[in-house]
Amino acid sequence: MTARVFVVGAGRAGRALTHALRVGGVDVVGLHGRQPGVGITSGEWPSSLASATVVLVTVRDAELDGVLRDLLAAPLGAGAVVLHASGSMEPPSLDLLRTRGHPGGTFHPLLPLTDPTRAAEQLHRAWIGIDGDEGARAISRELAAAIGARVLEIPAGAKARYHAAAVIASNFPIVLLAMATRVLTSAGVSEEAARGALGTLLTAAAENVRAAGPSAALTGPVARGDVETVRAHLEALADAPEVLELYRAMSREALPLAESAGADRGRLEEMRRVLSER
Repeated sequence: MTARVFVVGAGRAGRALTHALRVGGVDVVGLHGRQPGVGITSGEWPSSLASATVVLVTVRDAELDGVLRDLLAAPLGAGAVVLHASGSMEPPSLDLLRTRGHPGGTFHPLLPLTDPTRAAEQLHRAWIGIDGDEGARAISRELAAAIGARVLEIPAGAKARYHAAAVIASNFPIVLLAMATRVLTSAGVSEEAARGALGTLLTAAAENVRAAGPSAALTGPVARGDVETVRAHLEALADAPEVLELYRAMSREALPLAESAGADRGRLEEMRRVLSER
């Protein structure tokens, strides 16, 4: 592709996207951060910024609007597209850049980017949330295609709901795994064994969801309509009220999945009553 990309923000996300874009054949003309480094500029905007047709801002949310405001006085090329990688922000300064003739939008990887050296592999077949002006969305599609990713169009006015879904999917399984590890270690299993066993279980469950969807991937007592096992779990967790309440809530959420997969409705209704008992 002919786009020339300048990345602002040399943290993990900025370095990861820079690496993946270059592997994908995109001309990344600069990476700018707070501290200079190998291949990283800092301080005053470098001359390479003026040659960029796309500026991708990957700084933290708290810094985003300020950086976009700084770009108002920067030597941007005419019509350069300005993208940012925040999944939740609607920065006001982006509208100001639009009034200067710079299409703007979101380029948000739906992926935890922790290791820049693995970014090209991780982003391949991943999803990128995009929104904004048509020009911004068009270039976002091109950048996503270059790194082998797919595009999720964020519906207008739904960014907070979009980001909440991303947080639920990416953060909450980690919280659940930590909680499950505490339950298992409280039964006498070593933390190392608990983390290893439960981590493998979580990974397999995630792969099943991706392959077959939530209803088909659901296993365990709710999927089987096994009321007695659920009752035993509730009794076993009675001394951990916060875990017990989460178990009740998550099991209730699993009931419609089990029903859609063909579980016996009578058993599921009995289970619903058991989960509501105090």
